[in-house]
Amino acid sequence: MTSTEAPKPASRRTSPTHSARAALTVLCLGLFMIVVDTSIVSVAVPAMVRDLHAGLNAVVWVTSVYLLTYAVPMLFTSRLADRHGPKRLFVAGLALFSVACLGAATAPNIQVLIAARAIEGLGAALLTPQTLTLITHLFPDGERGRAMGMLGATSGLATVAGPLLGGLLVDRLGWEWIFYLNVLLGTGTLVMSLRVLPDWRPGHARRIDPLGILLSAAGLTLIVFGVQNGRSYDWGALVGPVTVPQVIVAGVVLLGAFVLSQRFTRDDPLLPLRLFRDRNFSVSALITAALGFSMTGMFLPLVLHLQTTLGLTPTQAGLLTAPMALIAATMGPFIGRLSDRVNAKYLLLSGLLGMALGLALVALRTLRDAPAWQCVPGLLLCGLGMGLALVPLNNTALRTVPPELRGTASGTYFTARQLGAVLGSATTSAVLQARSAQAAYLPLILVLLLAGAAAAILRGIGDPQRMPDAT
Repeated sequence: MTSTEAPKPASRRTSPTHSARAALTVLCLGLFMIVVDTSIVSVAVPAMVRDLHAGLNAVVWVTSVYLLTYAVPMLFTSRLADRHGPKRLFVAGLALFSVACLGAATAPNIQVLIAARAIEGLGAALLTPQTLTLITHLFPDGERGRAMGMLGATSGLATVAGPLLGGLLVDRLGWEWIFYLNVLLGTGTLVMSLRVLPDWRPGHARRIDPLGILLSAAGLTLIVFGVQNGRSYDWGALVGPVTVPQVIVAGVVLLGAFVLSQRFTRDDPLLPLRLFRDRNFSVSALITAALGFSMTGMFLPLVLHLQTTLGLTPTQAGLLTAPMALIAATMGPFIGRLSDRVNAKYLLLSGLLGMALGLALVALRTLRDAPAWQCVPGLLLCGLGMGLALVPLNNTALRTVPPELRGTASGTYFTARQLGAVLGSATTSAVLQARSAQAAYLPLILVLLLAGAAAAILRGIGDPQRMPDAT
C-alpha cells in the first residue's frame, strides 16, 4: 500500500497496534512542548528584562509575537497537511521549533530573542493541527477516546506545569534554560517522529486558495495584534491617526470578507463552510475558545496575587498549581475511555461548571488575602473540571467530520482555542488595570458558564449511539 492510499474504514480496524501507541507518544510529546511554551515564558519576564537590558514593553513582545505567529497561520498549515500529509508538517514544525528555541536560548539581545520567538510560533502552527488529524486517522472510534484522553491529559498537564517548570529553571539555571529544555526535548521527539509516525497523505487539497490565505492571515493578524498589544498603547493611537480599536475592527471586516470569499469559492476553499454544518464540530470550536479564554486568563491574576501580595517565589507559586496539573493529567485516560461510551455533553457540562466553581473559590480566597494553601481546594476543582472537559471536547470535535475535512477542522479548532487564549489574556490584563485581581476572575467564570450552557442545550452532541464514526 502506498502512502497516498486511503486508510481502511475504522469499523474494520482492531485495537490500536504498538505502532499507533508509539505514534501517540510522539504526538503527546510534541504537543507538550508547544503548550508549555505558551505559559513558561511569563515566569522569566523579570529575568529577561534584567539580563538583556530591555524595557518591559519590549519583553512583552516575546510573548505577543509568539501568539501572533502561532494563531494566524494554522488555517493554512492544516490545509497544507491535507495536501502533503500531516507527518511532514509535524516533522517540519518540530524541527523549526527546536532550531528557533536554540536561537532564543543564545540570543544576545531582545531583538534576536523576539525574532526567534516568531519562528517558534510558526513551528508551533505547523505542528499543532496535525495531532488531532493523526489521532483520528490512527485510532478507530471505539478506541479514539483513550487516545484523546492521553492528548487531553498532556495538554492539561502542560498548561499548568509551565509556570512550575519556568520557576524552577529560572531560579536554578537561568531563563535561557526554558528554551534549552525544548531543544533537548524537541531533538529527541524529532528522531522518534521520523521513525514511528505514518507517512499518510490524504491528497484531498488540489490547489491553494490565495485570496482566502491573504484575507484570513491579514484579518487574524490585525485582531491578534490589536487585542494582544492594546494595553501597551492604552487602547488609543497606534500610528498617527490609526487607533487600536480601528485595527481590531479592520481585522473583523477582513475576516468577514474571508468568510464571504469562502462562500463563493467552489474549488478547494481554504475553509469549507460546510464544515460548520457538523454540530459536534461547531459547538466544540466554540467551547474550546471559551476554555482557551479561561485557562490562559486565570494564570495572570493568580501569579500576581501569589507573588506580589503573598510574597511567594516563582517556584513556590508553580508548586501551588502542581496538584491541579496532576489531577487533570491523571483523569485524562479514564475520562477518554468514558467518553467512548457516554454522551460527551454531560462530561463537558460537568467539567465547565467545575472549572467555574473552582475559579469562584479561588477569587473568594484572594479577596480575603487568605494564606496561599487556602487556594488549593479551588485549584483542585479547576483541575477536576479540566480533566472532565478537555478530553471529551477533543474527541467530539472531529468525531463526525468527513475524512477529507479533518485537516482543516483540526486547524480551525486550534485556531479557535488560540484566539480564545489571546482574548482571555487581554481581557484579564484590562480588568487588572482597572480593578483588583479578584475582579479579573469574573469574565473567566462568565465565559465558562456560557460555554456550559451551549453544551447543555444541544441534544446528542458527541453521543456515540447517535454519532457513528465518519471514516
